[in-house]
Amino acid sequence: MPNALKEMDRVDLINIERLSHIIRGLSAVEFETLEILLDKDASNTITESLKELERGTRIPIDEW
Repeated sequence: MPNALKEMDRVDLINIERLSHIIRGLSAVEFETLEILLDKDASNTITESLKELERGTRIPIDEW
């Protein structure tokens, strides 16, 4: 067993195992959403796009 796992508190290890189980159970769409949420650049782009939409400054896709 790698040293990092040996040094982990048992509760932390159980939580990591639970997290891995949850991630494996995600659908493709849920997993892709999780990837976007974890990607700071993608999250910032989405946030900025929403702000532009609210201000009415967003360029419609058919006008690109």
